[in-house]
Amino acid sequence: MKYTVAIEIDLPRSEVAQLLADQTNIPKWLRGVVLHEPLSGAHGQVGTTSRVVMQMGQQTFEATETITRREPTDLRTIPPASVVHFAREIVGAGMWSAAHEQLTEVSPARTLWVSENEYRFSSLLMRLVGLLMPGTFRKQSLQHMQDFKAFAEHGKDVREANG
Repeated sequence: MKYTVAIEIDLPRSEVAQLLADQTNIPKWLRGVVLHEPLSGAHGQVGTTSRVVMQMGQQTFEATETITRREPTDLRTIPPASVVHFAREIVGAGMWSAAHEQLTEVSPARTLWVSENEYRFSSLLMRLVGLLMPGTFRKQSLQHMQDFKAFAEHGKDVREANG
């Protein structure tokens, strides 16, 4: 299963990139995150693996995330007219996924975030979920992007909304 979602954020590209890359911000915008801790490497750097635990309703999902791309490496000095790339692979029970994120400057104060996602399922249960509810994955990705936009532009924390 593959899909692409996109959103525009009313902030400069370098600021969006730095906010996305800062691990202390993850719980503020990534709805359902219980834990996101590096197992090896430095958070956000290529080759780093992290343990990720997500809570979705009554279900807890645990996976290993590996960062496969980050360009440029230094997000404080992004060359003009370049595209920022983040990519990661996530492996969990019965599934593998890859996400390729691109941040493009729309204007000096506006950024386009495009997220290309791919899922592969190896367990029968996950295959059924993928077949019966493919829109759920796209909807969840878009919700995460909208939550990030609200956090980045207005400081809204998803933990406060839930609780």
